[in-house]
Amino acid sequence: MLLFSLIAALIKLIQLIQMVVIVQFILSMLIAFNVVSASNKVVSALWTALSAILDPILNPIRRAMPNTGAIDFSRMIVIFGLDLVVRVLAFLAEMAGSF
Repeated sequence: MLLFSLIAALIKLIQLIQMVVIVQFILSMLIAFNVVSASNKVVSALWTALSAILDPILNPIRRAMPNTGAIDFSRMIVIFGLDLVVRVLAFLAEMAGSF
């Protein structure tokens, strides 16, 4: 039961990280298309906070990937990778519950 609870908490944490990645992506699109101004203090603070959280995860992927120009696929790889981890953890929780 403790293992199931631990896996469930880890899955929720991973889903939270996925949501942060999506929020950063949306904010980057809003900045790129001049919907919001990057010089705005609130937007700048939010961008700095999201970058501080996600850069340790995204930078190794960006270094390993080939240069694709202006398109950054590292966020998509992180989301797919975390989704794979969630699926494996859910499978492990299911297997732990069957014993």
